[in-house]
Amino acid sequence: MQAVPALNIPANSAIAQPEFLMGVATASYQIEGAADEDGRLQSIWDTYCDEPGRVLHGDTGDVACDHYHRWEADVDLIAGLGVDAYRLSIAWPRVMDEKGQPNPKGLTFYKNLLNRLNAKGIQTYVTLYHWDLPQHLQDKGGWANRETAYAFAEYADLVSRELAGKVTAWATLNEPWCSAYLGYAEGRHAPGITDLRQATQALHHLLLGHGLALAKLKANDPGAKRGIVCNTGTFKPLTDSAADQDAAHLAYVQQNYWVFDPLLLGNYPKDIFRLWPGTEPLVLAGDMEIISTPMDFFGINYYFNSVVESNGAGGYKEAPHSDKVERTQMGWEVYPQGLTEILVDFHQRYRMPPIYITENGMASDDSVVNGGVADAQRVRFLENHLMAVDTAIKAGVDVRGYFIWSLMDNFEWAYGYERRFGITHVDYATQVRTPKHSSLAVQAFLQQRKQRPAD
Repeated sequence: MQAVPALNIPANSAIAQPEFLMGVATASYQIEGAADEDGRLQSIWDTYCDEPGRVLHGDTGDVACDHYHRWEADVDLIAGLGVDAYRLSIAWPRVMDEKGQPNPKGLTFYKNLLNRLNAKGIQTYVTLYHWDLPQHLQDKGGWANRETAYAFAEYADLVSRELAGKVTAWATLNEPWCSAYLGYAEGRHAPGITDLRQATQALHHLLLGHGLALAKLKANDPGAKRGIVCNTGTFKPLTDSAADQDAAHLAYVQQNYWVFDPLLLGNYPKDIFRLWPGTEPLVLAGDMEIISTPMDFFGINYYFNSVVESNGAGGYKEAPHSDKVERTQMGWEVYPQGLTEILVDFHQRYRMPPIYITENGMASDDSVVNGGVADAQRVRFLENHLMAVDTAIKAGVDVRGYFIWSLMDNFEWAYGYERRFGITHVDYATQVRTPKHSSLAVQAFLQQRKQRPAD
């Protein structure tokens, strides 16, 4: 049997200290399955998956990892890793009916799950919205409709009252950029709309819903931390030309500042509307104050770097892929230093609350061979990105923890089940979970950290 590679993390690094939180992450639609059970409503992703040509191989989340029925064993899997925390999301369609009334069976599922995690000593980082909007709200315009922001606040109110005292930290939204841009501009995610004007309005309403929800969370569960999770990326110009450099700048603004500026500065960056003229959202009086409500933490997701060039019309486009850089199964460039660059940039631009890396990981074409799964590239990926976080901490950035995406292989949105991000392999035919070498390396690292004598 092939030897398991280790995570080579220096014992004196910040991330090797017991107070640095280490966790794993998942999301409801990607793992739960049980799409038609116990009163769960239709979500936009159920609808999107049913539309021919939307998802690779016609895959759906109807069964996924069957976590809804296997949650007890999955909690044991998490506990066996030795991690400090688990990041999960609540399925909005599972816990409320169309009239906004609680669905007891759906809520009981999450109560039991959180109780078991708490009993195992695992901290719970709970995301309210990881993209599975109830379809009945999409039928009224979805996030392009301002009423959805208020519906989200009502959902946050209900869930935080029901689950109060069981949650370490609440995140309102996961990656609002993806919900708005991929869902409403590019149409590569549910609900599959291609309208930039709707995309900017959708982002505004997502962020408004976030701010409204923060007030509900604070009132109902004051002992828990409150924040948001946003995706980030780095962009490099193909050449040193002024046009390509401006293209890289605009891409960076679009990916990062478009979301971060309203949350942390209370305004949208002007360059986003230089990139997309005439798409300014309708902003009502008081909106930006609600959106920029102070938070207890900020979750940052990071995966890859992109190379872009000018599109010749004042914007940018992705440059042809180079075969000289390491890539993952997604075709994404492996660029650990980008995580340091982003963290340092945000530290300089904003007054950031404490930061958690809420997602970081990679997809690879993994298979079980002789009872094991060798994923040496993922082990290197995790090691190098953890050290990139350590470099940022040494530069003065307040990073408190790191969550691996993902606990297990799962439904990877428009890519279906072909792309495997897990540190645990899932055989979708049998639902057998097999720890990959990366899982064993993480487990060994955490055991060493716990056994290390205090200074």
